[in-house]
Amino acid sequence: MPAGDGTAHGDDRSADDVMRLLRTGTATEHRTVEDTLDLLDPRLDQERLAHVLGLMHGFWISAEQGLDEWATRLPADAEAIDWAGRRRSGLFAGDLAALGAAAPDGTPRLPPVPGTDEALGRLYVLEGSTLGGAFIDRHLAGLPGLAGVRIRAFSPYGTETGSMWAAFRRATRGHVAAGGDVDRILASARDTFRALAEWCRPAARSREVPA
Repeated sequence: MPAGDGTAHGDDRSADDVMRLLRTGTATEHRTVEDTLDLLDPRLDQERLAHVLGLMHGFWISAEQGLDEWATRLPADAEAIDWAGRRRSGLFAGDLAALGAAAPDGTPRLPPVPGTDEALGRLYVLEGSTLGGAFIDRHLAGLPGLAGVRIRAFSPYGTETGSMWAAFRRATRGHVAAGGDVDRILASARDTFRALAEWCRPAARSREVPA
């Protein structure tokens, strides 16, 4: 069954299953993002890292703008997910400064975030990216060309990463249990992954990246 196809095997779209469905339903798009960024490449140098961070900075600005608009309309839902404590665009800007690089102009045009279903789908991508941050940090620390450079955006929560992810999972399951639409959440997550891969494609190495 293709990833994300919930029409088979009796998927019930329940609160208990939403995180599993998000993981399996976005597997292809997630892999495309990882292949595009290729941040665990042993050949990664400071110039390419700055290029990637610049693109991610622009993406996060646009993604956060949509979430800010959602939070203005639905402040209780935003507070329940601690949206104010999950912003990261400023960290990308700080990392670029640490590399001696300026934040480039330009941001992608992303779909609007009309409701909490769409917000949770977008946040699944943004928050999920922190889970591999520790691996990326260790990799960067071992690269000679990046000695002494402290990058913060990949693991913004430090030792609180696990608890922040657990809180997001609880909030997502609670929203679905209260009547949230899993299909809308999943569609938003897939759209976000695709937009991120497309926006960051200029930083991909000269090799074929899955479309």
